[in-house]
Amino acid sequence: MPVKVLMVCLGNICRSPLAEGILASKLPADKFIVDSAGTGSWHVGHAPDKRSIAVAQKNGLSIGNQKGRQFKSSDFDEFDYIYVMDNSNFRDVIHLAKTPEHKNKVNLILNEIFPNENVDVPDPYYGSANGFDNVYKMLDEAAEIIANKLIEKHS
Repeated sequence: MPVKVLMVCLGNICRSPLAEGILASKLPADKFIVDSAGTGSWHVGHAPDKRSIAVAQKNGLSIGNQKGRQFKSSDFDEFDYIYVMDNSNFRDVIHLAKTPEHKNKVNLILNEIFPNENVDVPDPYYGSANGFDNVYKMLDEAAEIIANKLIEKHS
């Protein structure tokens, strides 16, 4: 049975689709499933933001077929690991956790780079175009660490 990883941000159109695409590109598809969701419902069924699609393409990844969805309590049972993009997402997701086991699945993604510093991935939605490049670099660095850990643990 494949190991399942979920990436979560606010709207599921900027950061988490990038994180999904980046991490999926670093893991063997036969052993891992990577998905993404948003804590909000505004973009359910929508493709990622065109700027996220563009920065992914610039880096050799295709995320244009992803569709936004909202995080739900059942995701705790379906996914083995849940990575959130910022502290607000962390609070929103933890609020839905029903057990300590559920809470233990949730981690801030940049804690992979900056352990226990609880650094947010900035939301590039209202910023400039280079904000998406910066977010891509952060997520790529974190995803590399996550992929190495997952492959080592689940091989």
